[in-house]
Amino acid sequence: MNIISFRHDVLPLKDLLYRLALRITLNHEEAQDIVQDTMMKVWSKRDELEGIESIEAYCMTICRNLSLDKMKAKSKQNESLDQIHTETLDLGVNPYEQMMQKDRIDLVRRMVNSLPEKQKSCMQLRDFEGKSYKEIASILNISEDQVKVNIYRARQAIKQKYQQIESNGL
Repeated sequence: MNIISFRHDVLPLKDLLYRLALRITLNHEEAQDIVQDTMMKVWSKRDELEGIESIEAYCMTICRNLSLDKMKAKSKQNESLDQIHTETLDLGVNPYEQMMQKDRIDLVRRMVNSLPEKQKSCMQLRDFEGKSYKEIASILNISEDQVKVNIYRARQAIKQKYQQIESNGL
């Protein structure tokens, strides 16, 4: 039997859970609240954790569900992407190129955030968190084939939108 330690197995997941919650809510404070709620929920179920195959998948599922519940309750569009910090840009390029890089990153972010929820979650877990198809399937409670299809469709949609915008200059 696998003994799960809250301190050694669950607490180290908080950064991963925060990134997942932030990707869904697009709000730092809400993401922090969701991680705290996730930890409290897992702590309250600590006596039942022994039968869990993957504590990481279990925690991520709770975090994802809490994030989606928060978004449904909020029932409004995602907040402006201007509030989300853009990754550090290459400082070796001129200001015009920096602006273009930032604009492209913001464009791709908007495209990812506009995807249907399953596609967005699959893409985030695979491309941003590096999860395997099996782990994603477990977290989202779908088959591995569905994971692959959602990722493929998400990437195709972003590729098409990006190419269309680049070719039209919009």
